Amino acid sequence: MTDFIALMNTSQYDFLRTDPRLGDRIMLLGLGGSHAYGTSREGSDVDFRGVALNRPSDILGLTRFEQYESRETDTVIYSFNKIVGLLLECNPNTCELLGLDPDQYLIVSPLGRELLENGHLFLSKRAARSFGGYAGAQLRRIQNALARDSMDQNEREQHILRSVRSALEDFCRRFKTFDKGSVELYIDKAETPGMDTEIFVDASYSHLPLRHYETMWRTMHNVVRDYDHIGKRNRKKDDNHLNKHAMHLIRLFMMAIEILEKGEIRTHRTGDLELLMKIRNGGFWREDRTFDREFYDILADYESRLEKAARNSVLPDNPDMEQVGAFVEAVNRRAVGHV
Repeated sequence: MTDFIALMNTSQYDFLRTDPRLGDRIMLLGLGGSHAYGTSREGSDVDFRGVALNRPSDILGLTRFEQYESRETDTVIYSFNKIVGLLLECNPNTCELLGLDPDQYLIVSPLGRELLENGHLFLSKRAARSFGGYAGAQLRRIQNALARDSMDQNEREQHILRSVRSALEDFCRRFKTFDKGSVELYIDKAETPGMDTEIFVDASYSHLPLRHYETMWRTMHNVVRDYDHIGKRNRKKDDNHLNKHAMHLIRLFMMAIEILEKGEIRTHRTGDLELLMKIRNGGFWREDRTFDREFYDILADYESRLEKAARNSVLPDNPDMEQVGAFVEAVNRRAVGHV
């Protein structure tokens, strides 16, 4: 069993201690991904997720800090102000950080403890839309992957276009301030030899941070690259990815229903692991590279349960912004005085 505290204290994570935006400004640091959900297997990547106080200059001055990413260690640490905006939309990737088991947190400062205790302030019926949107994206990935091998080139371009647009929607949800221009994707007569039609892009941006542009470009590139690898893929690896997408699809429904019915975030799916691991390990996967009927029956049941939970939810339609505002102001006042 991995000792995550010991891992965090190794040299590859020195940035947690030396970067001026992190260090003792980290409010929370916990597990992410499969280790957080309880669905990890031997060799699963280790992901850390966290929150750090904004610096005084971020709040009162001209500096700006939204999140710190270490791709080498799969670590993402959001600024407090950034994560507040995401939590208000019930963003699944950030809600997860507030629903870990106590032993899944590596750092919890006094202000981090207050964030956990006030997590309920951010929960609303918006969870149905946000979790449902992410689940829909997972389902589209599965449907596209199952269909794309038999498509002709023109139909494949249509699928790629839908997938790229969906990926960009997810991207824009993460970068709320991505408002410095626009990008339009469309299909027209091909200019590339050997193609009848292809996707074109019209983009116009001004004063856009280069790293944000690179991330957006990479988001689109990864979708196109995946499709271009058709016929060159490792089938076993590809099937494993589809099973993993299917598992996360059901997990998102599970978490959303629980949030809407109970007003609670439970990231570690202890009681659901039998079903989730059966999906991940290919228990519903058929030899002809499709999911069997039982999986789609399970999916339909969870879709119905989410609709019912959204209608009868114990949560308000929207967060109480006065309460949230008072909490955020109290934290940021202490952040300004933090040494």
